[in-house]
Amino acid sequence: MRIFHIEPGNIRESVDLEALSAQGLEQQGYVWIACGRPEFEAEQMRVQAALQALCGVQLVDLHISDLINKQLPSHYDYTSQYDVLVFRRLAASSTAKPGAAPVSGAPAGRLSGPPILRRIDTSPVGFAVFDRVLLTVHPDDCTVRDTYADKLLQTASAESRAAGARLPTSPADLMLRIVNSMVDGYLALRRELTQQLDHWQSELLSPRARFANWSALLEARMALHQLDDVCEEQRSSIQDWIEAIKTWPEPESPLEARERELLQVRSRDVLEHIERVVHHVRRLEQSVETAVQMHFSVQGSRTNDIMRTLTVLTAIFLPLNLMAGIFGMNFDFIPLLHQQSGFWWTLGAMGLTAAGLALVFWRKRYLARTTR
Repeated sequence: MRIFHIEPGNIRESVDLEALSAQGLEQQGYVWIACGRPEFEAEQMRVQAALQALCGVQLVDLHISDLINKQLPSHYDYTSQYDVLVFRRLAASSTAKPGAAPVSGAPAGRLSGPPILRRIDTSPVGFAVFDRVLLTVHPDDCTVRDTYADKLLQTASAESRAAGARLPTSPADLMLRIVNSMVDGYLALRRELTQQLDHWQSELLSPRARFANWSALLEARMALHQLDDVCEEQRSSIQDWIEAIKTWPEPESPLEARERELLQVRSRDVLEHIERVVHHVRRLEQSVETAVQMHFSVQGSRTNDIMRTLTVLTAIFLPLNLMAGIFGMNFDFIPLLHQQSGFWWTLGAMGLTAAGLALVFWRKRYLARTTR
């Protein structure tokens, strides 16, 4: 469990939740409590006591179940005292290896396929947003919390403040920044995903290669369909959050109005990033479908070319078979049968007939080779 006390221009990390609860919050600033899912499940009484001391309210039992649930889709809920957002992250785990087992949320039994698709993690991250406290519940292997915590500590340094970096002004602002980092984590995978699918497309459309990796391609399509569903759930949850912001009480000061406006802008920015993910995933799905259709179209075209060539060859040799059949009849009186030059005349006629038919078929482009 990591605890951060965030004040204007300053961040303090604490390890004692009870001490922070006893000390309380100052007039300015708020607290970020970040813990793993098993840790939250084991220490939920301590967390509830801290929320009661800091905010005067505790989490509802159903929301605790949502934060603990590993299979819950992205969704948004609220009460009069706090908001709850469950967001399935789309970041690849930095500790995952190509031979690692599928992460939670991946299709059951998926043991093969490209490593980039097996490393996509879709575990849920829970956010409970209070007025002065942000509680986040992460998976065990979640690097998003530690990565953003380090970034937050760097933002509080004097050099970062001089460069114009600003700290999150509220728990809601901090929550949106963490969510945005999760979505951007998937956007960083676009190049690798595109390269993998482009490689398969090249194999599918290569006239000399025989594509045999159909199981991996099917698993890639399943993974892309799953990502599409996850993105739709994410977009719906963020849209519900944006609509909920509009129902908040009117700000009492220009500073609060400015912070409310910035919060809405950041929410729309997160939604735009999710829509970019949706657009990219659907474009990859369409590329895979198009490549498969083009593959079978090319195979059908090659089969037609082969059958056309065989048909032309058959048509060329049919007259020759007819001549051979006529002169093979058991009759005593057949022209040229008893002449010494009869064989050569017949052979020449057969050759001229074959050459003439081949020329006719070539002029009609029946023997033309299709360029690919």
